[in-house]
Amino acid sequence: MYKIAKNELPSLFRLIADGQALYLPVNVSGQVNFAAWDEEAEVDLDTLKTVKSPKDAFFPQSETLYTCRREEKKLSIEPEALMEESFTVFGMRACDVKGLEVLDKVFLSDPVDTFYAARRAHGTIVALACREPEESCFCKVFGIDAAEPAADVATWMTEDSLYWKPLTEKGEALTKLVSSVLTETDEKAVEEQKAAIRDIIEKLPYSHLSLEGWGAGTLSEKFDSPLWEKLYKPCLACGTCTFSCPTCQCYDIKDYDTGKGVQRYRCWDSCMYSDFTLMAHGNNRTSQMQRFRQRFMHKLVYFPDNNDGMYSCVGCGRCVDKCPASLNIVKVIKAFGEEEVKANV
Repeated sequence: MYKIAKNELPSLFRLIADGQALYLPVNVSGQVNFAAWDEEAEVDLDTLKTVKSPKDAFFPQSETLYTCRREEKKLSIEPEALMEESFTVFGMRACDVKGLEVLDKVFLSDPVDTFYAARRAHGTIVALACREPEESCFCKVFGIDAAEPAADVATWMTEDSLYWKPLTEKGEALTKLVSSVLTETDEKAVEEQKAAIRDIIEKLPYSHLSLEGWGAGTLSEKFDSPLWEKLYKPCLACGTCTFSCPTCQCYDIKDYDTGKGVQRYRCWDSCMYSDFTLMAHGNNRTSQMQRFRQRFMHKLVYFPDNNDGMYSCVGCGRCVDKCPASLNIVKVIKAFGEEEVKANV
């Protein structure tokens, strides 16, 4: 275990960024998101949840796949180069780290997504424990410990210091790189903070949300429920929930005419949109109710069915905070729970 004074953090960032890209929470115009660090960056490690999740570092919101060029009668295709340089993502929360495990199930299964795999291979994650979890958090429901994040390096912030603990080979290598600004210490302060964090989590309103009736093997029961017709109606189909979610992986592939050729790129998409998976014959989900149901069935039923019971939600609470119609996964889970209670009375 090591530590560094909070006011010395710029020296730590400088050492990391000297040989690789460093991404961390940065405040831009009042909005905190992960961005590349430089000397002018307004780093914000106190904001619990960035607007977007840091999955962007591994699964970018938009990325070019290849470029086609035509010169006279000759056609050439130039694939985009895969990530070859190391980088560090600093300050990820335990829920966002778990979100990458969900994405791994999607992008690292056959056929492997080489763009994502390259970024995972070259990226080092420094996670930051959640000193003050918020009321919208419910990561404990999915077995996540916000007090002890699992990453390459786990860190804890106190009033005056950052505590640093390498957990993997990547973490050990990064620790060696920044060892000149770290001081060895015991874990007493960290153990006290872990206990305090867990005590807060126990008191949060959604920490004991029941997932009974969800998960693998519940497809027919949940899919055919008439409750979806009641739940979906306030939905605006804005996609805010999907774009802020750390586990959503839907994307579209499009072509852009540069004037000198065509770039094929992919960009995030949303199952909440009416043109998502649109084909020549139309769309398989023709109503907003069906699209609304798709999102939550995927998180709570389809994904567990195909991934050994793992849910595709990590309880970060972003959808709870951001949905303009106050519709979110917590409301859906609770609504079905209340319906089942009524049915058994």
